[in-house]
Amino acid sequence: MLEKVANAVVRMTGAPITWMRRPRDSVLEVFIICLIVFACIGYAATAFAQVQVQVAAARVWPAADYTRVTLESPQPIRHQMMSLKNPERLVVDLENVALNPTLSGLADKIGANDPYVKSVRVAQFKPGVVRLVFDLKAEVKPQVFALAPVAGYAHRLALDIYPLEPPDPLMTLLENRERQPDTVPPVTADARPAPEKSARPADKSARVDPRRPGSARTLIIAIDPGHGGEDPGARGKNGTWEKNVTLAISRKLKERIDQEPNMRALLVRDGDYFMPLHARVVKARRANADLFVSVHADAFTRPDARGSSVFALSERGATSAAANWLARKENEADLIGGVNLDVPDPYLKQTLLDLSQTATINDSLKLARAVLGEMGSINKLHKNHVEQAGFAVLKSPDIPSILVETAFITNPEEERKLNNDAYQSKMAEAIFAGIKRYFAANPPLAREMIVQK
Repeated sequence: MLEKVANAVVRMTGAPITWMRRPRDSVLEVFIICLIVFACIGYAATAFAQVQVQVAAARVWPAADYTRVTLESPQPIRHQMMSLKNPERLVVDLENVALNPTLSGLADKIGANDPYVKSVRVAQFKPGVVRLVFDLKAEVKPQVFALAPVAGYAHRLALDIYPLEPPDPLMTLLENRERQPDTVPPVTADARPAPEKSARPADKSARVDPRRPGSARTLIIAIDPGHGGEDPGARGKNGTWEKNVTLAISRKLKERIDQEPNMRALLVRDGDYFMPLHARVVKARRANADLFVSVHADAFTRPDARGSSVFALSERGATSAAANWLARKENEADLIGGVNLDVPDPYLKQTLLDLSQTATINDSLKLARAVLGEMGSINKLHKNHVEQAGFAVLKSPDIPSILVETAFITNPEEERKLNNDAYQSKMAEAIFAGIKRYFAANPPLAREMIVQK
């Protein structure tokens, strides 16, 4: 046996070990075998360490909120990051990574419209280290972190490049309103139920907008296109991604709302990029939104499932097993899209508050019923009543919030509808009609915009 092991070592290393061929006793033989085994293990470890990680995919997701760069690979990537001044640059060193065409092609993925990255240079910095140098357009707050394999992804290294000050959604709306001033009475709806008192508490921090004393205030609707970027959502049989459908319908809904006097829409996600669930809620609250509408496309394991649905938040568990399953699936968006868990979010405690949301949930249910009633005119309803579950994206403590499942993307017929421009417009119109019906029955309280110019 000793000779077999010795011959194997000779084949691996080329070292002559003929002196081992005649051991004097079994103890010596065992000792020598142990030495050979340890030598083989050390040799294998050294050879393995020399195998460089191959980057299989490189993706760039530019947006006004932040730019994300993602490197995907079969093994984790060891890395180091540092910032350089005059001019502003960001350096990321990738250790034990091969400089292959995929990684070199990262430079071609930086577009001229990227708000924060001017260009990127990729080169072999020293043996075993590939350096990425990002030339920046402004001073930034970068984060780099690893993501474990999930869904269809392997290991990912995510670089998030944030501006020093995030864009202010409320100021953007104020600027748009300056260009299109409201001069007509508040929104009304014909042949709607008589107004009833809203359950929402008054906002004691509100201040009157001095530019429009006595005028009807602008109602702000936050529209949240589900998924985006690294989180594509559900996929139809013909290759339709949920993130693209939700953005298309949401843009049509925004266009329709902006045409209405005294109403303005804010797109929480206005492009193909990932946005954490709680960050969507934060953005809506920073804009002082009156309503929050999250737009999605449903999915199921069977292709015959079909119909539209509307959901509200539940404090006491889901109203059905299907609603509970859907909430769990939607709440996995952060896991798939990739959230840096090592950095505490300063807004998280303010947003997902563990408090009684009874008043807000009651208004959310009224809004959901109004929207569901309108959607039934253009598509079969999956269920004729509003369902509730623990959707993380609906957990604003002070904004009535609903989640709209426009149709089943896993149903071939409804997938075709979701890709149809006319159907998208009809769906947007139905959601808008539901919003108008809600406000007609629940006039908004006298809460003026809290930011003055």
